[in-house]
Amino acid sequence: MCLNNISVVGEMRPLRASEDKNMQKENRNEEAVSPVIATILMVAITVVLAGVLYVWASQLAEGNTDGDFSMYGFAVTDAAGSPTADGGEDLVYVAMDAGDDLSWATVIVQMSAGGAYTECTNPDQAADTGCAVSDNGDGKWAFGEEVTVSEGSDDICSSACSVQVKVLDRASNKLIYESTVTSVA
Repeated sequence: MCLNNISVVGEMRPLRASEDKNMQKENRNEEAVSPVIATILMVAITVVLAGVLYVWASQLAEGNTDGDFSMYGFAVTDAAGSPTADGGEDLVYVAMDAGDDLSWATVIVQMSAGGAYTECTNPDQAADTGCAVSDNGDGKWAFGEEVTVSEGSDDICSSACSVQVKVLDRASNKLIYESTVTSVA
């Protein structure tokens, strides 16, 4: 019985040695697979990121399909003087700081004095009851030009008030500019 046990143990040694070699081969295979998986994941992430950036850039480009993209900048400041109970007073100055000249026929100027927006009459029109825009009389709002937004015949600000101005494209009614609140005092 003792000899059988020894012979069994003797036979197991070569099996263990071959198992060790197989394990080493499997470990080497697993070590080789790890960089391959990492490379595949890096490529997949790069492709997904490129796709997301492409879709984002495409959507940005779609917003300007008419080829008429222009950037405008305006500055709104308080007009000189304190408002009174009289109508027709200058409230704010609006200067065009960036952009192409705008014809008064293509622009709507709106003003809000703490409430709903009112469409102002343009310089080429007779002043109305709400608000009116006046300029230098050249028929356009040019870069660097400052226009005056004033009350029409109605009293909009009888004392200190907060004013906001919007500039819209008349044809599409799209917003070109909206000011922050300007205190008129």
